[in-house]
Amino acid sequence: MSIALALLPEFDAEMSNTRKVLALVPALHAAWKPHDKSFSLSSLAMHLANFPNWGAMTVSEDELDLAGANMTDRRAPFSTTEALLGAYDADVSAFRETLNHTSDDAMHEMWTLKHGGVTLFTLPRLAVLRTSVLNHMIHHRGQLTVYLRLLDVPLPDLYGPTADTKRG
Repeated sequence: MSIALALLPEFDAEMSNTRKVLALVPALHAAWKPHDKSFSLSSLAMHLANFPNWGAMTVSEDELDLAGANMTDRRAPFSTTEALLGAYDADVSAFRETLNHTSDDAMHEMWTLKHGGVTLFTLPRLAVLRTSVLNHMIHHRGQLTVYLRLLDVPLPDLYGPTADTKRG
């Protein structure tokens, strides 16, 4: 079994869990922040929703310069939760398709993240996908669940029942 095919069950589960959380983001509270130094709800949701786009780019490109012309600010406020989910779903589909056709050799190739031409790190593509894409996405999903809890939004089951979904 290829590395990409071995990753797909985890990919599908984590993308589904992220979608469950994004579906609960209330556009009404887009500008809300739990602290002055925090992302706004909208910025955090858009950052989280952008991880599949970053993942597809990680698979299809050899490097990314965060200060480069190919970067777009996808953390702008979203108009509706449906619009947020539409963009997320399209990016998940594209990422999955790209990942599904990625060879083991490509997974072992080195990938570089830069900022303004300065190398921040160079790692095998697989390590970047696991740490800077999937694990990083899970981290921000956790942040978003705290935001939602503070806004009294009931949280869904992700890895098991939440205080909102416990039965009995």
